[in-house]
Amino acid sequence: MNTVIRINDTINGFAWGTFGLLLLLGTGLICTVITGFFQIRHIRHWLGKTFGCVNREGRMINDAGSLSQYRAFCTALCATIGTGNIAGVSTAICVGGPGAVLWMWIAAFFGMMVKYSENVLGLYYRRRNSEGAWAGGPMYYLQDGLGSIKHCRPVGRLLGVLFCIFTVLASFGIGNMAQINKITINFGETFLGGMNDDLFMGAPKADWLIGMILMLTAAVIILGGFRRLAAVSEKLIPFMSIAYIIGCIIVILLNISKLPAIFLSIFRFAFGPDAIVGGAAGTAVQIAFNTIKNGCKRGVFSNEAGLGSSVMVHSNSCVREPVRQGMWGIAEVFLDTMVICTLTAMVVLGSGEIDLNTGLAAEGVNDATLVARAFGNFLGKPGEWFVVIAITLFAFTTVLGWSYYGAKVTEYLLGGICARIYRIAFIVLIIFGAVMESNLAWDISDTFNGLMMIPNLIGLIVHIPLLIKLTRNYIDRRLYGKDIMPLLSFNPDIQRDAAAAVLKGVD
Repeated sequence: MNTVIRINDTINGFAWGTFGLLLLLGTGLICTVITGFFQIRHIRHWLGKTFGCVNREGRMINDAGSLSQYRAFCTALCATIGTGNIAGVSTAICVGGPGAVLWMWIAAFFGMMVKYSENVLGLYYRRRNSEGAWAGGPMYYLQDGLGSIKHCRPVGRLLGVLFCIFTVLASFGIGNMAQINKITINFGETFLGGMNDDLFMGAPKADWLIGMILMLTAAVIILGGFRRLAAVSEKLIPFMSIAYIIGCIIVILLNISKLPAIFLSIFRFAFGPDAIVGGAAGTAVQIAFNTIKNGCKRGVFSNEAGLGSSVMVHSNSCVREPVRQGMWGIAEVFLDTMVICTLTAMVVLGSGEIDLNTGLAAEGVNDATLVARAFGNFLGKPGEWFVVIAITLFAFTTVLGWSYYGAKVTEYLLGGICARIYRIAFIVLIIFGAVMESNLAWDISDTFNGLMMIPNLIGLIVHIPLLIKLTRNYIDRRLYGKDIMPLLSFNPDIQRDAAAAVLKGVD
């Protein structure tokens, strides 16, 4: 076990070290610059075409084999909004200090255009599978995009396969057992504490009970197919997001006098606590790096920008314009990190458990239960119950979303029959997640997330010229009214049919 831990730490240090962070932030910066700071310059446009149209064309379906844009958005959020929005934020603050929040914002700002670029390429390179449904994702734009470059076909295919392998492994870990374990620990301790001493096969009976209920519930949804998953997501995501946002706002309003000090601490400690005062320049640099690393890492853990995972859902959208679905990627990161994670950070930093003068957590603070304690400090036991229920819903929807990601990459690697077998294995593993030890599972899952990120970001960088062309084509047509041919797909047949529909105004 010690050997496994050492190997994992080494790989994790590569994936989330200097190389990984530079690749992530560098790709986000490049995607932002080449699109002309789209997330700022065209903010009214993308807000209007996402949140502004959820009751109009965002819910329309013009393709029988697809999902509406809004339902695709909700299904992607199903996996994106998870424990990272609660426990992930508190961990970043406990480890990296209040300044980690600023780096979480920076990573999200650039992450908006990373996810935009992922979605644009996902729709551009998508194709129909054997069942007539759309199939898209990083493995396709690595295979058909990078693979189309002279002498790069084996490289593109290899990176696509590696992405799929890392995604399957991550789906079993951070997308399943780690999330279920978080639900079991929080829910069991809060509501079923009396059963924790009663063991069955070495684990508390409460854990087995929770695991069984979650497994059966997940089976009903996952085995019902992608459309049932999408239908559940469309109803559950708005409810739990709005409920959590309202809960955070109530706590913040009860503690509103601390807001100036909270924002001051975020900017003051953006490069770590005042280690330089002690004369330890090397220590200061290391602390600063840890602050940046934890802010960026937890930001990606929350919004998944750079992982390429949610592209597999967005590629099922009925929209024919790649840029139109790309804008839903911007909205996804905005809601997940700029809104929900920021509200969580405000609650945590105003709880009194973090010293705003030193940037350090109080002695004995547990990052896993910090948000619940913060709510409990202002709302009592009901506040703690509220957070536990929120974590349960967030984590469970993450499990549902990752079941789809794992099935899609399994389909790419081994075919549709193996994808069905994968879903059954995924469901069975839920009960093991409820009774396992969690620390190593989280660490290994974190590593596979980082490994997913590397081939996907390479794919984005390779496609910079295409991203520029697709974005300019859309802006020229949609915003400046130029009469030019839409650029919609790498496949000539799909391009012809989609362009005809767009030119008729059916898009």
